[in-house]
Amino acid sequence: MLLLNLALGIHVTSAQNVQHTFALGDTAFLLDQKPLQMISGEMHCYRIPREDWRARMKMAKAMGLNTIGTYVFWNEHEAEKGKYDFSGNNDIAEFVKIAKEEGLWVVLRPSPYSCAEWEFGGYPYWLLKDSTVKVRSKDERFVEAYRNYINKLAKQLVPLLVTHGGNILMVQIENEYGSYNNDKSYLDLNRKIFRDAGFDGILFTCDGADKMGNGYLPGYLPAVNGLENPTAVKKLINSYHDGKGPYYVAEWYPGWFDSWGKRHANTGSKRASETLDKILTAGISLNMYVFHGGTTRGFMNGANMNIREPYAPQVSSYDYDAPLDEAGNATEKYMKFREVIQKHLPAGQTLPDVPEKKKSISFQVKLSGYADLFNNLPKPVESKTPLCFEDLNQAYGFVLYRTKLTGKESGWLKIKEMRDYAIVYVNGKKIAALDRRLRQDSVKLENVPADATLDILVENNGRINYGPYLTDNRQGITKRVTLNGQELFDWKMYGFPFLNLNHLKYTDQPVAGQPMLYKGTFNLTDLGDTYLDMRSFGKGFVFLNGHNLGKYWQIGPQQTIYVPASWLKKGENEVVVFDELKDNHATLDALSASILNQNVNQ
Repeated sequence: MLLLNLALGIHVTSAQNVQHTFALGDTAFLLDQKPLQMISGEMHCYRIPREDWRARMKMAKAMGLNTIGTYVFWNEHEAEKGKYDFSGNNDIAEFVKIAKEEGLWVVLRPSPYSCAEWEFGGYPYWLLKDSTVKVRSKDERFVEAYRNYINKLAKQLVPLLVTHGGNILMVQIENEYGSYNNDKSYLDLNRKIFRDAGFDGILFTCDGADKMGNGYLPGYLPAVNGLENPTAVKKLINSYHDGKGPYYVAEWYPGWFDSWGKRHANTGSKRASETLDKILTAGISLNMYVFHGGTTRGFMNGANMNIREPYAPQVSSYDYDAPLDEAGNATEKYMKFREVIQKHLPAGQTLPDVPEKKKSISFQVKLSGYADLFNNLPKPVESKTPLCFEDLNQAYGFVLYRTKLTGKESGWLKIKEMRDYAIVYVNGKKIAALDRRLRQDSVKLENVPADATLDILVENNGRINYGPYLTDNRQGITKRVTLNGQELFDWKMYGFPFLNLNHLKYTDQPVAGQPMLYKGTFNLTDLGDTYLDMRSFGKGFVFLNGHNLGKYWQIGPQQTIYVPASWLKKGENEVVVFDELKDNHATLDALSASILNQNVNQ
């Protein structure tokens, strides 16, 4: 029945919409029985202010895209088990509807594993509360949660499928599963979950070229990621799809992401535009990953880690060296891609004019309110042994672990399986910072007075989003703390999820040497995009007018935080900066351009 549906096309019967059919031909996608070459670009509603979704779509159209590819992040929609949110920046249905209004098709990628340099690859943290639950498997506990989520998502998006008069052409099940495992029964379970939820259109899988054998589900369209040679693309897909197409590169990379402490990606535009021309000339459909990245707000950046590579958290900027930059402005790469795509338009068709570059502004903020963490402690959770974030029902942010050192002790303090960044204090004095990236988990304590207070401030720096350690992703102090080999007990744990900053008490005097929040207000008579200059700060995050803008870290390469004009207002604005490493900040500068390529030696 499936192959018959694919051969005949899937017919739209809604009387309230223009009727379309979408099918898989032997060599091309067929829209209304005519070949459609998808020229698609990835972007995610969560990384773009809702107020700017339509503007980004218009930029896509002006470059020549006819389709948008988009992930759906489970942890945004079900941050806590059973509590669903499809409002505001999580309104994925509205994102898809705006694309339709702007004349764009959509390829939906709800997976629900996304990778995407996103915290835990898009899985919600609460799946880790039971350490025996295995995500991305047939574990019944995982499958039940997965199915419940997809059923809720279906109510939002099934009405927007092309089979129901909408603009969603295809839906991806799983995501690069071949790089993780090869269980075909698990892949088929994914298919069944989507079908049972009502996703009745075309389903597909995508994998890297060398992993397609593991991740391909027979009977469904196989798409390839990262393969650029047109001949190789066609040969590979033919080999898995009964000698047929269509040929779809689900992720073609015109840029790349950045990780803290590493060099900024700079992939250039000349070679990329030449490659784009070759792919389009061959009649292959593609999805640029990414056309526009935007910003990973809040604490939602992920991290990479594998057997050979140490833990590597990603930066908040998702500029990606993409055709459309972090703020939504056209780059040189954008203009070159536009020239290439224009060459492949049908005779007589032209592209819309490129919207003008957005206005940017600069100013300075005086910081005059101070809230140090140690004087803003919430009610603690007490336990004989330290509890991880998940056991504390905390997803992201920081936890302060506190205990007493009873004697005059010196020696090596070791934190077993610390995730991911910790600052050690004795009687309020900072002793050392420990960084999982650098495989640091120990510090030597010397001349410790009797009955000293030991504090360990631990930060979730981003759960792993890709690789074999995906299932081992609990945060905080996940094992034990020892001093000279002896385990330390009787802990108090103070949670700082920083969902908002409403509970904090500010003073007019800073406290030296403490992790501190700095508040300032500023007035604007004119609005525009701006970039907060964090080069004089250490490590932390920034809130502006209630929005968590994301993280900064002195090591770079990202040194600025993007502020969209739509989140500023005429009149008074408020900014709050948390810095866990440096102190005595008096001002914060806002620049008219970003700095994303400066590394600083630690």
